Amino acid sequence: MTDFLADWYLWTKSLHVVSVIAWMAGLFYLPRLFVYHVEVVEAATKTDQLFQTMERRLLRAIMNPAMISTWVFGLLLVATPGVVDWSMVWPWVKAGSVLMMTWFHMWLAGRRKDFSLGLNVLSGRRYRMMNEVPTVLLLLIVFSVIVKF
Repeated sequence: MTDFLADWYLWTKSLHVVSVIAWMAGLFYLPRLFVYHVEVVEAATKTDQLFQTMERRLLRAIMNPAMISTWVFGLLLVATPGVVDWSMVWPWVKAGSVLMMTWFHMWLAGRRKDFSLGLNVLSGRRYRMMNEVPTVLLLLIVFSVIVKF
């Protein structure tokens, strides 16, 4: 199995990067949709239904598959011999950041459900602030992987 992973390393890495890009796009866009949903859209209108449809499809059709494929290809990279040296700090920083990114994804899914049930209580300002979470995590991940501190 390790020979297979080593032979396919560049393909696995490429698929991981593509998955991360798709996931990050959703993690940046969904909170922004929530901002506009809260600040501009009246409840129980056609526009409210349109926003709920966009949010649901973004989460289910793009973000969930991208998160899953990010995890799958990332774990395959971790299993590839010689890729990760767990005695260094960077893989732990990346792993912690990816766990936090996954938590943020789940938090967004919960907020989408709140919108669908008419239970959202958060403001546009709060969603704007939360929109910075994936940026900080992305910086931690990229610098830890490339600089390998």
